Amino acid sequence: MVHHPDALPHAPKSARSLASVVVALILGLFIGILGVGAIGWLMLSRDSGRSLLSHMWSTVTGRTLTMDVAQPTVVDRIQRLQRLETVVYTMDKLVTGAKENSLFPDFLAGDRLLMMVHGEVIAGIDFSNLKPDDVRVNGKQIRLRLPVSQIFLTRIDSTKTRVYSRQTGLLVSTDPNLETQVRQEGERQLQGAALTDGILRTAQQNGALTITSLLQGLGFEKIDFD
Repeated sequence: MVHHPDALPHAPKSARSLASVVVALILGLFIGILGVGAIGWLMLSRDSGRSLLSHMWSTVTGRTLTMDVAQPTVVDRIQRLQRLETVVYTMDKLVTGAKENSLFPDFLAGDRLLMMVHGEVIAGIDFSNLKPDDVRVNGKQIRLRLPVSQIFLTRIDSTKTRVYSRQTGLLVSTDPNLETQVRQEGERQLQGAALTDGILRTAQQNGALTITSLLQGLGFEKIDFD
């Protein structure tokens, strides 16, 4: 046999098989990357398309929120609040009531009652009488004259009020009206204590805060009170 010196030797079968596997893996990986990228691009395009269509549909069918801030409307909205309760003042108080006789000492003819009174005082602002002249509207600005705060109710809670002690003279019977009179005095003292503690001032401040929230909800940006 004649050997040609320039002829290249053939690669073994195992080497050719390994090279084929490597090439196939590289091609598969490349195709996979292209496939994932294509799928991602399609999904992104689909989402973008949906977003664009949704935006266009909202533009066509969308509704704009408008508020009627004309003076008559504002006055009506405030008047609907009626008697706005803004403060509830609660307290306990010991109240004493006594019936005495000018001739005999208390242990013979007296009648003394000590009551623990539990009650509350409710204050607020009555907007039902608000007048159109009390409200001035200028665009997004409004000036309002708040009605003066007042006490709406003073009441005794009978479930938490009790007679602390009762002393009646040996020569007389208990006065059936004394407990009622003590309760009335308790209401008067409760109201006096609430006024001393500034319940009306607090009611006015709380009322202004409530009205401010209402007017801001109507779209006003500057709110002033007289």
